[in-house]
Amino acid sequence: MPKETYHLEINSDPNKLPLVEEFLEDISAGTNLGKARLNNLLLAVNEAISNAMIHGNKASTEKKVSLKVEIYEDALKVYIKDEGKGFNPEEVPDPTSPENIFRDSGRGLYIMKSCMDEVSYNFTPEGTELVLSMKFGQ
Repeated sequence: MPKETYHLEINSDPNKLPLVEEFLEDISAGTNLGKARLNNLLLAVNEAISNAMIHGNKASTEKKVSLKVEIYEDALKVYIKDEGKGFNPEEVPDPTSPENIFRDSGRGLYIMKSCMDEVSYNFTPEGTELVLSMKFGQ
Protein backbone atom coordinates (compact mmCIF):
# COMPACT_ATOMS: atom_id res chain seq x y z
CA MET A 1 0.00 0.00 0.00
CA PRO A 2 1.49 3.38 -0.99
CA LYS A 3 2.18 6.02 1.67
CA GLU A 4 1.28 8.80 -0.76
CA THR A 5 -0.27 9.07 -4.22
CA TYR A 6 -0.08 12.02 -6.63
CA HIS A 7 -1.89 12.65 -9.94
CA LEU A 8 -1.32 14.89 -12.94
CA GLU A 9 -3.16 14.96 -16.26
CA ILE A 10 -1.97 16.91 -19.28
CA ASN A 11 -2.89 17.31 -22.95
CA SER A 12 -0.58 15.71 -25.50
CA ASP A 13 1.35 18.94 -25.89
CA PRO A 14 5.18 18.74 -25.64
CA ASN A 15 5.16 22.24 -24.11
CA LYS A 16 3.68 20.60 -20.98
CA LEU A 17 6.84 18.51 -20.32
CA PRO A 18 8.37 21.12 -17.95
CA LEU A 19 5.23 20.82 -15.77
CA VAL A 20 5.86 17.08 -15.46
CA GLU A 21 9.48 17.65 -14.46
CA GLU A 22 8.48 20.22 -11.82
CA PHE A 23 5.76 17.86 -10.54
CA LEU A 24 8.28 15.01 -10.12
CA GLU A 25 10.92 17.22 -8.52
CA ASP A 26 8.38 18.46 -5.96
CA ILE A 27 7.26 14.92 -5.13
CA SER A 28 10.77 13.50 -4.86
CA ALA A 29 11.98 16.29 -2.55
CA GLY A 30 10.58 14.41 0.46
CA THR A 31 12.26 11.11 -0.44
CA ASN A 32 15.81 9.80 -0.23
CA LEU A 33 15.95 9.26 -3.99
CA GLY A 34 19.29 11.00 -4.48
CA LYS A 35 20.38 13.34 -7.28
CA ALA A 36 21.58 10.67 -9.74
CA ARG A 37 18.43 8.56 -9.29
CA LEU A 38 16.24 11.67 -9.64
CA ASN A 39 17.98 12.50 -12.94
CA ASN A 40 17.34 8.93 -14.15
CA LEU A 41 13.68 9.21 -13.11
CA LEU A 42 13.26 12.52 -14.92
CA LEU A 43 14.88 11.16 -18.08
CA ALA A 44 12.77 7.97 -18.09
CA VAL A 45 9.50 9.78 -17.40
CA ASN A 46 10.26 12.43 -20.01
CA GLU A 47 10.80 9.66 -22.58
CA ALA A 48 7.63 7.88 -21.46
CA ILE A 49 5.48 11.01 -21.61
CA SER A 50 6.91 11.93 -25.02
CA ASN A 51 6.18 8.41 -26.32
CA ALA A 52 2.63 8.56 -24.90
CA MET A 53 2.01 11.91 -26.61
CA ILE A 54 3.60 11.14 -29.97
CA HIS A 55 3.07 7.41 -30.47
CA GLY A 56 0.17 6.59 -28.16
CA ASN A 57 -1.99 9.67 -28.69
CA LYS A 58 -0.69 10.34 -32.23
CA ALA A 59 0.21 13.93 -31.24
CA SER A 60 -3.46 14.83 -30.79
CA THR A 61 -3.66 17.68 -28.29
CA GLU A 62 -7.29 16.63 -27.71
CA LYS A 63 -6.05 13.44 -26.04
CA LYS A 64 -4.71 13.26 -22.50
CA VAL A 65 -1.74 11.66 -20.80
CA SER A 66 -2.24 10.84 -17.14
CA LEU A 67 0.53 10.45 -14.61
CA LYS A 68 0.16 8.79 -11.22
CA VAL A 69 3.02 8.52 -8.73
CA GLU A 70 2.87 6.19 -5.75
CA ILE A 71 5.41 6.62 -2.97
CA TYR A 72 6.26 3.57 -0.86
CA GLU A 73 8.66 3.17 2.08
CA ASP A 74 11.52 2.03 -0.16
CA ALA A 75 10.46 2.85 -3.71
CA LEU A 76 8.21 4.77 -6.06
CA LYS A 77 6.07 3.74 -8.99
CA VAL A 78 5.08 5.97 -11.87
CA TYR A 79 2.06 5.09 -14.01
CA ILE A 80 1.81 6.85 -17.37
CA LYS A 81 -1.35 6.25 -19.39
CA ASP A 82 -2.22 7.40 -22.89
CA GLU A 83 -5.36 6.96 -24.98
CA GLY A 84 -3.68 4.93 -27.74
CA LYS A 85 -4.30 1.46 -29.08
CA GLY A 86 -1.07 0.01 -27.69
CA PHE A 87 1.90 -1.75 -29.23
CA ASN A 88 4.00 -4.85 -28.79
CA PRO A 89 7.20 -3.95 -26.89
CA GLU A 90 8.87 -7.07 -28.29
CA GLU A 91 8.54 -5.63 -31.81
CA VAL A 92 10.46 -2.45 -31.02
CA PRO A 93 13.91 -2.76 -32.67
CA ASP A 94 16.96 -2.91 -30.40
CA PRO A 95 18.65 0.52 -30.74
CA THR A 96 22.04 -1.00 -29.88
CA SER A 97 22.00 -3.30 -32.91
CA PRO A 98 24.38 -2.11 -35.64
CA GLU A 99 21.56 -1.67 -38.18
CA ASN A 100 19.68 0.65 -35.77
CA ILE A 101 22.52 2.77 -34.39
CA PHE A 102 21.84 5.73 -36.69
CA ARG A 103 18.03 5.61 -36.60
CA ASP A 104 16.33 8.77 -35.38
CA SER A 105 13.89 6.91 -33.13
CA GLY A 106 13.60 3.77 -31.03
CA ARG A 107 15.78 4.68 -28.07
CA GLY A 108 13.04 5.66 -25.59
CA LEU A 109 12.27 2.17 -24.30
CA TYR A 110 15.97 1.38 -24.03
CA ILE A 111 16.55 4.57 -22.02
CA MET A 112 13.63 3.80 -19.70
CA LYS A 113 14.89 0.27 -19.05
CA SER A 114 18.40 1.61 -18.40
CA CYS A 115 17.24 4.28 -15.95
CA MET A 116 14.60 2.40 -13.97
CA ASP A 117 14.60 -0.76 -11.85
CA GLU A 118 11.47 -2.16 -13.54
CA VAL A 119 9.47 -1.31 -16.65
CA SER A 120 6.14 -3.00 -17.43
CA TYR A 121 2.95 -2.36 -19.42
CA ASN A 122 -0.78 -2.72 -18.89
CA PHE A 123 -2.77 -2.76 -22.13
CA THR A 124 -6.43 -1.79 -21.75
CA PRO A 125 -9.23 -0.85 -24.15
CA GLU A 126 -8.89 2.76 -22.91
CA GLY A 127 -5.16 2.99 -23.66
CA THR A 128 -1.69 1.84 -22.74
CA GLU A 129 -0.35 2.21 -19.22
CA LEU A 130 3.39 2.14 -18.64
CA VAL A 131 4.62 1.36 -15.11
CA LEU A 132 8.08 2.56 -14.09
CA SER A 133 9.50 1.45 -10.73
CA MET A 134 12.51 2.79 -8.86
CA LYS A 135 13.91 1.88 -5.43
CA PHE A 136 15.30 4.53 -3.10
CA GLY A 137 18.88 4.78 -1.94
CA GLN A 138 20.60 2.74 -4.62
